[in-house]
Amino acid sequence: MKKVLFDTNIILDIALEREPFFEEAFKLFELIDKREIIGNVTASTITDIYYISKKEKGHKKAIDFIKNLIEVVEVIGVDKDIIIKALCSDIKDFEDAIQTSAAEMNEIEIIITRNEKDFSNSTLKIISPKGFLIE
Repeated sequence: MKKVLFDTNIILDIALEREPFFEEAFKLFELIDKREIIGNVTASTITDIYYISKKEKGHKKAIDFIKNLIEVVEVIGVDKDIIIKALCSDIKDFEDAIQTSAAEMNEIEIIITRNEKDFSNSTLKIISPKGFLIE
């Protein structure tokens, strides 16, 4: 089974039901249900999801979404080693560097994101939801 890391934007597409992205993001989660992939997010993604979702949907809906999410995906910790690796990374956006470093240190080879160019200096496979679904 492939281990993938979902970029924060993919999870937010589901949490906020953002069109036109919701359907593809939802299909990715169907692959988890079918046991075709193991979905992962970083702990920092969880806090970002809460912060952004709370602004749009309120505290209770944000918390309820996160409770459901963590039953479906694995949550990868962000520790000092991951932060140091991210600080030394060639990836310009620090949040993306954290996600890449966390994926690398947890032997995850694929990051699914709508912002592929943000990860241009990554050594991992970076792919859009649509690209992943048609592979």
